[in-house]
Amino acid sequence: MTTDATTPAGALSGLRVIEMGTLLAGPFCGQLLGDFGAEVIKVEPPGKGDPMREWGQEKAHGKSLWWPVIARNKKSVTLNLREAAGQEIVRELIRDADFLLENFRPGTMERWNLDYQTLAEINPRLIMIRVSGFGQTGPYSRRAGFGAVGESMGGLRYVCGDPRTPPSRMGISIGDSLAATFACVGALSALHYRERTGRGQVVDSAIYEAVLNMMESLITEYDAVGYIRERQGSILPNVAPSNVYPTKDDKLHLIAANQDTVFRRLATAMGRPELADDPRYSSHTARGQRQQELDDLIAEWTRTLTQEQLIALMDEHGIPAGGIYRAPEMLEDPHFKARQAIIEVMHPELGSLKMQNIAPKLSLTPGQVRAVGPDLGQHNDEVYRGLLGYDDSRMEALRAQGII
Repeated sequence: MTTDATTPAGALSGLRVIEMGTLLAGPFCGQLLGDFGAEVIKVEPPGKGDPMREWGQEKAHGKSLWWPVIARNKKSVTLNLREAAGQEIVRELIRDADFLLENFRPGTMERWNLDYQTLAEINPRLIMIRVSGFGQTGPYSRRAGFGAVGESMGGLRYVCGDPRTPPSRMGISIGDSLAATFACVGALSALHYRERTGRGQVVDSAIYEAVLNMMESLITEYDAVGYIRERQGSILPNVAPSNVYPTKDDKLHLIAANQDTVFRRLATAMGRPELADDPRYSSHTARGQRQQELDDLIAEWTRTLTQEQLIALMDEHGIPAGGIYRAPEMLEDPHFKARQAIIEVMHPELGSLKMQNIAPKLSLTPGQVRAVGPDLGQHNDEVYRGLLGYDDSRMEALRAQGII
C-alpha cells in the first residue's frame, strides 16, 4: 500500500510515540497506535535491536517474517539506554512526545532515572504507557512476567484444552497481545483526559489483569456458587449446540446455534423441526444438560453433507456457522478479499508480503500500513539530526561511544 495526497491522515496523525522495550507486549501497542497514524519512534539497542527481529517460525532469506508486521509503521533508532548519555537523549525525545511506551520489568525505568515523575517535569502532557507481567505495584511487580505466565495466572490456561490432558496454550501469544490492546485503550482514554485538562498520566497494563478481564463470569461463578470452570475441549459448558462438526468430505465446520430461535432454525434445516419443541432440547438449559447427546445427533446429520452443502443450508436458514480456517482458506475467502482483511505490502528485500490489515475500520480516517518493519537504526539521521538537531560531530561522537 502507498500513500498519496488523496489519502486521509490517520485518526492519530500528529501524535508522537517513543516506543521502548522489546518482544510483543509493548510493541504490539505501538503497532496499534502506528496503524492509525501516530508517529512511532522505536528505540532499540545498538547492534542487536529488538529480539523480535529474529523471532518467527519461518524465515525468508534469514529474515523474520514476524518483524515486518509487529514493527510496521514504525521508525527505528538505536540508543543505549544503559548509559547516562542514552538516558539523556530519551529525555530530549520526550519533550515533544505524546506517549512513552515501555515494557521493561518494573523498576528498570526508575533505575535509569526515567521514572514518570522525572519525565513529567520535562513534559507534563506526557502519557507514559507501561506494560508488564504483574503491573507496577504489588508484591509480584518486580517478578519476571512473560505472557505465558500471565495467561496461566489470569485463568486462561486452566480452561484451555482437552480435559484429559494438562492445560493447553493458545497457538498465539494472546496474553501479550491482550495486555498491549488494553494498554492502547488506556492510552487513548488518557489522551482524552489530557485534551480536557492538559495533564498526562501513567497507563499501567498488566498481562495477568488483561487476561483476567477476558474471563467472563469465572470469578463471580465461584464466588456465588462455588463453581470452578474446567477444561471442556471444543465446547463451552452448557452452551449448546456450539461446536465443530464433521462433514461428508472430511472437513470441519463450526455451527453456533445455542440461542432458542437459532436452534429452531437449525432443527428445520436438519429436517427435524420437532426437535425445537422437544422438552429435552427446547430451552437453553435443557440443551446444556444434554450437550454431548445433542452434539452427537447433529454430527450424525452433518456427516451426510459436504461442507459446501452445509454452508449453503446454514446461510439459507440464517444459522451462524463457519469453516475452521488456516492461512490458505483466509487468502481464498471472497469475504476476506471484499473487505481487504488481508493486504499486500512491499518489503524492500523480500518483495511482496501479505499480512492482516488494520482493524477496526474507520469510515473517515482509516488506518493504513505505510511501511513494513524498518531496518535497525534506519531512522537515526531523521530523528537525531532532523528532530533533535544533532550535527556531524555529535553524531560521530555518539557512535564512537556506542550510544547510538
